[in-house]
Amino acid sequence: MASSTSVVLAALFANGAIAVLKFGGFLLTGSPAMLSETYHSVSDTGNQVFLLIGIKYGAQEANRTHPFGHGKAQFFYSLLVSVMLFGIAGWESARHGYNALTHGGVHRVSEDVTLLGQTFDPVYVNYAVLIGAILFESYALWKAYQGMSRQMDEYGWSTFREAFKKTSDVTTLTALTEDTIALSGAAIALFGIYLSRVTGNPMYDAASALIIGIMLMGFAVALAWENKRLIVGESLPKADEDELREIVAGWDGVTELVDFRTVYFGAEELLVTADVAFEPDLDADTIDERITGLERALKDHDSQVNRIYIEPQTN
Repeated sequence: MASSTSVVLAALFANGAIAVLKFGGFLLTGSPAMLSETYHSVSDTGNQVFLLIGIKYGAQEANRTHPFGHGKAQFFYSLLVSVMLFGIAGWESARHGYNALTHGGVHRVSEDVTLLGQTFDPVYVNYAVLIGAILFESYALWKAYQGMSRQMDEYGWSTFREAFKKTSDVTTLTALTEDTIALSGAAIALFGIYLSRVTGNPMYDAASALIIGIMLMGFAVALAWENKRLIVGESLPKADEDELREIVAGWDGVTELVDFRTVYFGAEELLVTADVAFEPDLDADTIDERITGLERALKDHDSQVNRIYIEPQTN
């Protein structure tokens, strides 16, 4: 949890500062790409706030009305993030870029500006802001990459694609996705603005805004889908669940594994239930000892296992 919080805080401070700088660049140059990037960074800043709320709310203890805790709050707030990423950053960026392309709506400020006693072409403001954004986003991406790499090492995932499909830590997943898009978007905007500058054709600038918007919407849909699978109650991946099944089925005194189920009820918090048939000659105290040992073995095998309910059967 502490790792997820540090990842989100790094992204929050980076995106907040970058949003202000990008908006200043847009005011000076009227660049559609800079406006798209402003939408993007403002959306990302709000998203980090949502993720922090999800982390804090999800950490609350279980009570009567929420007997398994509030862990799924992180899934809900991460879903809100994907909606904001699509609706605010993606849609508005794509719409603005499309209008600029089809209606010639690119407003370019050609006059030099004076700032702190220095006169210069305002396009250099965009260059400076976007290069700074790339540096900030690279740092935030590195923090998110470290968080996801930790999970990959812990659970033996070999690729980020596998981690994207299997992880229940949607906070780190969302931060990693956002930071990747943000870094790509800043690079695309910088390239589009540069091409418009050297060719004199403002359509490159507008096209980069449209590309950024489409990219944002695509990633937002993928992120929403990943959150949906956890909100509706996804089980542990089959290969990992089979390993837990084998532990139960092969436990001393177990004759049959009647039923076995797993479900995520929070980030890296797994509920395991099992109906287990024991040897009929075992007494109640012995069965209790076997169940206690079995619960310990399941938790040792997978640190995500948080709650275990084993129903013994003797016939």
